[in-house]
Amino acid sequence: MKLVILDRDGVINQDTGDYVRSAEQWQPLPGSIEAIARLYKAGFTVVVATNQSGLARGYFDLDDLEAMHAKLTQLVEAQEAELGAIFYCPHGPDDSCKCRKPLPGLVDAIEAVFNTSAEGCTFVGDSLRDLQTGLAKGCRLMLVETGNGATTRTQLEHSPGAEAEFSLGGHAVTIVADLAAAAELIIEQDV
Repeated sequence: MKLVILDRDGVINQDTGDYVRSAEQWQPLPGSIEAIARLYKAGFTVVVATNQSGLARGYFDLDDLEAMHAKLTQLVEAQEAELGAIFYCPHGPDDSCKCRKPLPGLVDAIEAVFNTSAEGCTFVGDSLRDLQTGLAKGCRLMLVETGNGATTRTQLEHSPGAEAEFSLGGHAVTIVADLAAAAELIIEQDV
């Protein structure tokens, strides 16, 4: 199985900085839906792994989250493509769960549902916690500069243990402008 794991906010859709709380607020980034469709049509299973602590904080409810994900799914389907699944952590930072990134629980669940290993697949995110999650599971790491990506790039460049501006814990991090550029590179590198 050719698997690609995407973070949601800041990678696929605009991140408000104050939680995306409704389907109306959920707006795709330019080219992101088309990028998912390109990956799908190139034979990849595209899965979303997203922290949604706004649920635990009471900023939105499950119906709101499901409406956001229905909107995403419908936009992808309108491109004659499909998402493999959307996995989310509903917990807050103090809930001691195993699924909140940077912990690998969401990827563990993806592996279980799809009966595959995420090792070697590409994990695309815009935050350090996304990269840490992918790193813990042996994924190839890709950082988009949308969302929090530019800030994360600065963190990588100045973090202790980062051997170079494109490294995290000794593992390469590929930095791209956006999800469209990520999809192009993933497809190009597929052998």
